[in-house]
Amino acid sequence: MTMTPPTPPTSPSSSSAGWRFARTGEPDTNSLPEAFASVRVPDASASWLRRFMAFVGPGYMVSVGYMDPGNWATDLQGGAQFGYTLLAVIMLSNLMAIVLQSLSARLGIATGRDLAQACRDHFPPVVNIILWLACELAIIACDLAEVIGTAVALQLLFGIPLLAGALISVLDAFLVLFLMNRGFRYLEAFIIGLLSIIALCFAVQVAAASPPIAALLKGFLPSTRIVTNSKMLYIAIGIIGATVMPHNLYLHSSIVQTRAFPRTIPGRRDAIRWATWDSTLALMLALFINAAILIVAAAAFHTTGHQDVAELEDAYRLLSPVLGMGIASTLFAVALLAAGTNSTITGTLAGQIIMEGFLRLRIPHWARRLLTRGLAIVPVVIVTAIYGDRGVGDLLLASQVILSLQLPFAVIPLVMFVSDRQKMGTFVISRPLAMVSWLVAAIIVVLNFKLLFDTVFPSS
Repeated sequence: MTMTPPTPPTSPSSSSAGWRFARTGEPDTNSLPEAFASVRVPDASASWLRRFMAFVGPGYMVSVGYMDPGNWATDLQGGAQFGYTLLAVIMLSNLMAIVLQSLSARLGIATGRDLAQACRDHFPPVVNIILWLACELAIIACDLAEVIGTAVALQLLFGIPLLAGALISVLDAFLVLFLMNRGFRYLEAFIIGLLSIIALCFAVQVAAASPPIAALLKGFLPSTRIVTNSKMLYIAIGIIGATVMPHNLYLHSSIVQTRAFPRTIPGRRDAIRWATWDSTLALMLALFINAAILIVAAAAFHTTGHQDVAELEDAYRLLSPVLGMGIASTLFAVALLAAGTNSTITGTLAGQIIMEGFLRLRIPHWARRLLTRGLAIVPVVIVTAIYGDRGVGDLLLASQVILSLQLPFAVIPLVMFVSDRQKMGTFVISRPLAMVSWLVAAIIVVLNFKLLFDTVFPSS
């Protein structure tokens, strides 16, 4: 079987039309140049399954952001307090994520630019500096959640103090470096392997919890109580607000370009189709895991007098005795450790993409990783030293608020670019999809700002 070699771009990315600040003739303009077009794909004569499998990977890397430790707290709290009612919110937020990630993949494949590069080529330098700083703050906030998740998991599994666990998490810098040096497919395989562990852990826990099927299915139907109950609405907003990670939009638009599809109009159209299927199926896995966290919390805590469970440590301590399965708590901690490890890898890549895209500045991967991880560890060390382990939960919440602040700076440019015919050419999204995309963007931005406002100015 012959393989499709990368071909020179023909349209529309080779043109600067529509990109006001595009600069031609610059070296290494490809996103993630060390991995660009490094994954070969079968030619058109191969079966659809083999072609699809060649594109499987980026979607699963992106899905990591939808089940990182920052999402667990809202899912646990929603299930413990309100049973299965908020499953509808998880499903709605997942549908929004599917729309935005498909747009991100389309942008990267159609234009040959990741979102950071597209911003650099569209906005003036002053705006780009602001966008870059906002992105870096979001990366540090996301890394903060990953440090906390990894440290908590190490404490639960091995009794390692949180401070020591946070310091141990620095070692993942070398893991990322090793996998990237082996090849991008190795990185994808590692992440898919950890995702499989997370899914298996929660599948076992859901089976042990034995939730009532009727109540579970009813939870996926929207309820007016979600809007009328202020406490339920607050948690629902938290679930939606924590769903779309801003760095995922930058990440996805870059890593879809690792496939060596023909850089022609038919080749790009084919790649968009497979990449969309990849991300959609991967995000369905994220839906299962987020729903499973809420289902386990609802079955284990909501009807057993533990409605106040909101911390990861409390869930770990109560799961085994409540479910009557000794291994339940261990599975929970193993899944948390896998989620934290996975998130650090994608966060590293996103940081590299953002720095190279906005500034065209490249530094060694290990230096980049140690820098962002060091900045994330400092708050954990300070808060743990002053407030003890309980202060870390508040720090985790603060990291999600920072992420919500950055989200508009990623969502709005993305929808704006893919709706622009000058930039996208024949790959511009249709008017109905553009309307849906702007609606999704508006909902997410409004709810994130409401979450931010309610957090900063809580009602008495």
